[in-house]
Amino acid sequence: MLDSPQYKPALDNLKSQLETYPTLIDAFHQVEPVILELFGAQRMSLFQRRRQHQDLVARFKTGKETKQIKVPISPLSIAGYVALAQRPINISDPYDPSELSEIHPRLRFADQFDKSSSFKTQNILCIPVMNADVLMGVMQIINKTDGDFSQSDLELGGEVARLLGDKFRYELGGTKHQFDYLVHRGLVNQKTIDELSENNATTKQIIQRLMSEQRISEQDIGNAISIHYQVPYISYLPDKYHLFQHDSKLNLSYLKRNHVAIVADASDAPIILMAEPNNAGLLMEIESVIGIHSYDIAVSLPTQILQYLGESVGGSGPGDLDEILDEIGSAGEDDDDQVDELSDDAPAVVRLVSRILHDAKRLNASDIHIDPEKGAPTRVRMRVDGVVRDINQVPASHHNAVIARIKIMASLNIAEKRVPQDGKLTFRMSGQPVEVRVATIPTVAGEGVVMRILATGGAMPIGKMNLSERNMDMLETMIKKPHGILLVVGPTGSGKTTTLHAILGYLNTPDKKIWTAEDPVEITQPGLQQVQVSPKIDFTFAKALRAFLRADPDIILIGEMRDKETAHAGIEASLTGHLVLSTLHTNSAPETITRLLDLGLDPVNFSDACVGILAQRLIRTICANCKEPYVASEKEISFIKRNYGEAYLSDFTLDEPLTLHRGKGCEECGDTGYKGRTGVHELLTMTPDLRSLVYKETSVSEMKAQCMLDGMRTLTQDAILKALKGDTDISQVQIIGGHG
Repeated sequence: MLDSPQYKPALDNLKSQLETYPTLIDAFHQVEPVILELFGAQRMSLFQRRRQHQDLVARFKTGKETKQIKVPISPLSIAGYVALAQRPINISDPYDPSELSEIHPRLRFADQFDKSSSFKTQNILCIPVMNADVLMGVMQIINKTDGDFSQSDLELGGEVARLLGDKFRYELGGTKHQFDYLVHRGLVNQKTIDELSENNATTKQIIQRLMSEQRISEQDIGNAISIHYQVPYISYLPDKYHLFQHDSKLNLSYLKRNHVAIVADASDAPIILMAEPNNAGLLMEIESVIGIHSYDIAVSLPTQILQYLGESVGGSGPGDLDEILDEIGSAGEDDDDQVDELSDDAPAVVRLVSRILHDAKRLNASDIHIDPEKGAPTRVRMRVDGVVRDINQVPASHHNAVIARIKIMASLNIAEKRVPQDGKLTFRMSGQPVEVRVATIPTVAGEGVVMRILATGGAMPIGKMNLSERNMDMLETMIKKPHGILLVVGPTGSGKTTTLHAILGYLNTPDKKIWTAEDPVEITQPGLQQVQVSPKIDFTFAKALRAFLRADPDIILIGEMRDKETAHAGIEASLTGHLVLSTLHTNSAPETITRLLDLGLDPVNFSDACVGILAQRLIRTICANCKEPYVASEKEISFIKRNYGEAYLSDFTLDEPLTLHRGKGCEECGDTGYKGRTGVHELLTMTPDLRSLVYKETSVSEMKAQCMLDGMRTLTQDAILKALKGDTDISQVQIIGGHG
């Protein structure tokens, strides 16, 4: 039919027009009237697919309107549906909802374009523009002048779209085959690709051989398939993406077989991750099963998709989280009675708890939260870099078994569910033991568990603590004193233990005898005698301290001054010729003095014993990969001046214009702009003037004013210095300051 005299001259003319002009934009003013004449239509739109977005853009529009039109790839528009389904449709009346619903229940006609002009759409022929089975865009032919579009118009539309696709492909930077980009970049030659593709080798097999035999990176292969399929490439980034939670019964084996994972980013926006995102049938099947209407599509390597689905590539680890949950779910479906009595030592439950612990360590999480909810699945959440995020869900029916398993591992009483319990467990990862502190708390929805993953390994060097030059000099002076007490203070999780061990690492020389009493012993160092206290058997910090005094120490570390007895013992030890290091849960350095005096310490003894107090917090640092400078706004400069204090601005030079830094957001940091944390410090030194105020037991504000005169800089001031240095940004300073 397309070879008929009616169409052949026009098609030949179209081919020659496309060949004459270097780009489609150049050719379009010549091509458009040829296409409209072919179909006897009034108007056409050519939508281009945007590679990094799940939408279409009409860049070439008939008529006087020059504005750009964007539509999502979804049934919410006719062009969007054709892009999603990758099949042509012929609509005789776009305003007839029954005609649209026969094509797809959610299909809508986006009539806002008609409303914004005097034009009225009467009928539409909509054709996907494809090349090498990949969607390039969508062509819409609108308003046939003599009736409706016919079957022959559909076939003709397919041929025109094919010609445009051939031209369109290279304009978008696309490739004809998956690995053409690798050949183009000279990473591999075409002959090798042809050899790897022989004997019906699967894409997964070809990719594995490209990586193992040709040493081509996952990122390069990912970029190649991204360019081919015209969708973004997402590698395996568990810090940034987690499995999207939905209520459908989508079988895990189905997802694995088809190499599909439904993931979500930090804002919980769903992304359908596919090894072959041009598989429209599979995509629509998944969309209808999970019932999501708004999502993005991305491509990933088959092995990376399997990693998202929980498979441990390389075969290590306790198994895949979602497969375990799938197994639990299917066990429940088979026998409802079995669900309620699922044993805490059932293989799936054992593997599930093990997988949660392994994932937390791999993500470098500090805490794991197992949170029950009434009538809903139990949430598994983890704190990474100080921020809590959802990781997965456990069916509510299996909550008790999971909690019981954790309690058994931590040697807690599984029969007692009414009162909180504390314990510890140890698991091995990559051959190394990892200690976890466990706390159970009864809630109205059931027992909740919080697990703190304890730091492992040696001490951080004192030079890596990111102390300001002034604080570093003062701290070195303090810890070189033969006796006295140094306190490191701050809330839970502010890095106090890390700081104390960094100080001990600096002091740990062969001529010093160092004893530590800790609960628990997290960081180990050769040369230290480290003792684990145990309140259960009445071996407290105070008792450990008194024992140390009989063991000829030079330096003593007491994990925490929890009570009056320990504080008294620490002061006594420092006054009898020992350097004592300890921690306390207070908010600032001056406040620590009043807290200890409230415990009943003698002001004279304490002020004589104390050499200094270091308060600290942890703030998030800007991701080094996407860090960018910018000129500070007037508001930010006034914030810095106001919070640092006009009286102290001589500490640094405020350049004009002032340059600050921020994280743009990238794959490495999960689009947050932050990666890792650093300390901010407030170091108080006990001067004669401050000592006289302590004798008098004056107010915190008076003591703070004296400390500032003595050279102390507050946590907020130190955070501002770190922002000026480029370690962090102003929003993190505002969190420390607590005001703006």
